[in-house]
Amino acid sequence: MTDLIRALNPTAPITTESEAIDAARASALAIFLGVLWGIVGVIYLMTAGQAVMEAAVAQASAQNPEAAGMAGAMAQTALWMSVGLVVIQAILGFVQWTKPNIVIPIIFAILVAFGLVSGLLSLAMAGQAGMPETVQAPMWQVWGGFIVMAVQLLMHINGIRGARKLDKLRFDAAQTY
Repeated sequence: MTDLIRALNPTAPITTESEAIDAARASALAIFLGVLWGIVGVIYLMTAGQAVMEAAVAQASAQNPEAAGMAGAMAQTALWMSVGLVVIQAILGFVQWTKPNIVIPIIFAILVAFGLVSGLLSLAMAGQAGMPETVQAPMWQVWGGFIVMAVQLLMHINGIRGARKLDKLRFDAAQTY
């Protein structure tokens, strides 16, 4: 357990290949954390979120009758896209766990940083004059998402550090032959 805690610490020194692999796998754990949070989101979409989305589409279709026919298709598309993204995340997390590399943590660090910034900007702009009304997720989901993304960002940064050190250690070992 202490090895896992040490591997998740983004300031811990990485000196051995085992420590580098553990640190690189922190990114996989961050991805799996995102998968769990995505499953929570999918469950919400399948239950109470479905009614919220249908109400928003009904409100939009009252202003635009052509949108009324797309209401059911839009709700199902959102649900299946969410499921698909969770599955893709799970696959990439498995790849990062089995073959730690630097590409996956960099991509996910960028995506998580973008999610944090765009989420904060959308909260800051909500209710501003001239901004259209949109479907608002419940506040437990918004703040839970921010907490998950902040933890993920730290873990992906550690994954980048671990993968970089792993590459360096393996390169140095190959040079001694």
